[in-house]
Amino acid sequence: MQISKLTAKRILKDSGAERVSDSAAEELADLITGFSYSVAKKAVALAAHAKRKTVNKSDVELAK
Repeated sequence: MQISKLTAKRILKDSGAERVSDSAAEELADLITGFSYSVAKKAVALAAHAKRKTVNKSDVELAK
């Protein structure tokens, strides 16, 4: 799953950008997706280590 360029543009504009190029939005979307997958994998590993199948909020907080 990947966030859309439109969502990335909205994030950049909410952060103060007046104009956002498509390439900037695409790069931000890729970075957010990569970071999210990294955190998710760590959170799943933490839950597995605790012998749980359910990933909890605390797993995600520790994974970031």
